[in-house]
Amino acid sequence: MARQIFVNLAVNDLKKTIEFFTRLGFKFNPQFTDENATCMIIGKDSFVMLLVEKFFKTFLPGKDICDARKSAEALLALSAESREEVDEMVSNAIAAGGTEYRTAQDHGWMYSRALQDINGHIWEVVYMDESAMPEEMRKKG
Repeated sequence: MARQIFVNLAVNDLKKTIEFFTRLGFKFNPQFTDENATCMIIGKDSFVMLLVEKFFKTFLPGKDICDARKSAEALLALSAESREEVDEMVSNAIAAGGTEYRTAQDHGWMYSRALQDINGHIWEVVYMDESAMPEEMRKKG
């Protein structure tokens, strides 16, 4: 069985968060969706659990929840299939109420931009053309 990853993030308003990520093209697993949480499908084995703050806190007794608008808890990175897909996702995020966190970084073989979702979480969207990767980097792999 392939290893799966479930990233858990606290959100302020679950309904608005689902609407935001739906506009970016993501789908949700209804089996793991209720008034407290939803499971956003990133890929075959990658998921993000979006949990209402009160529910999120039940998993972290004695810990405060990071205010992602003021502090960074993590930098989440998503791969894209093209430069155009990177730009489209950031444009869709802005149209849905998010912001561009960092402008484009273009290294020729790798292109990325970063967005901040409506809850303050930072998502980097990256396209890599491994065939154009510098030779010295390919040798390391």
